Amino acid sequence: MAEILDGSTKALAKGISLVENYKAEGIQLLSNLPKLPAVPVVGITGSPGAGKSTLINALIGFLLQKKMKVGIIAVDPTSPFSHGSLLGDRIRMNDHFTNPSVFIRSMATRGSLGGLSPKIVEAVDLLKAAKFDYIIIETVGVGQSEVEIASLADTTVVVLVPESGDEVQNIKSGVMETADVFVVNKADRPGADAFFNTLKSLVHSKINSNWETPVVKTVADTADGIDELFAAIQSHRNSIHSNEKKIKLLIEKALQLIREKRTADVDFDKLRTQIENEIVGGKQNLYTFVQTNY
Repeated sequence: MAEILDGSTKALAKGISLVENYKAEGIQLLSNLPKLPAVPVVGITGSPGAGKSTLINALIGFLLQKKMKVGIIAVDPTSPFSHGSLLGDRIRMNDHFTNPSVFIRSMATRGSLGGLSPKIVEAVDLLKAAKFDYIIIETVGVGQSEVEIASLADTTVVVLVPESGDEVQNIKSGVMETADVFVVNKADRPGADAFFNTLKSLVHSKINSNWETPVVKTVADTADGIDELFAAIQSHRNSIHSNEKKIKLLIEKALQLIREKRTADVDFDKLRTQIENEIVGGKQNLYTFVQTNY
């Protein structure tokens, strides 16, 4: 823990691996966490092909110019062969991978239905302990991930492109409630202004008393609009908004930890044999079996 607190990226990487692989040392590491600093966590989500990684690459460069230390978690789809992440972030963000002020980590979804890694909350806590100035999380951009990232991040940025016009109905039904900032990326493409104006009108119609979601145009390849995006993130961070989603996340995470603790000593080979003999064999049903044996 001392090495992580001192900013050792090697110790941080090892710590995340221990936690991600459910090792006893990882549990001990988490138990020894000090009170964590209020490091802003920014979630970047959106459809595949929206340019999220390029946008993050540009945002990293902007933060580095401000002498900030940045931690990035790129949540990638699980490889069907190794069951690890596909390490796409190391390809897409290689401009900053060797910079000592930048820590980039891939985490696999490992089948998580919401598009986030099941151990991402713990990984974020370890990054906070390492005293980063900003933590950025990129999701795989699949449906429910927008909802999950909104629970985890202080500010959720939803990235769209001019061709996203067909997604407006989906935005109305779900993402509107989770986005703190909208980005129209690749804004140099045809139709960008029209889509930008449509999105702004939609946002304005959904305004609440706490926060009107800004819409920012960017061209991530050339870093155009990144300063405006950062200003919107900072403005949201400084606004007064409910922490109800944080409470909800902590409740869900506590329940997950309780489940893991209570099932840690379950012998799955024995369970399989019991299921085969007792339930498949017709001696009792699943509910009676669980009540009797567990």
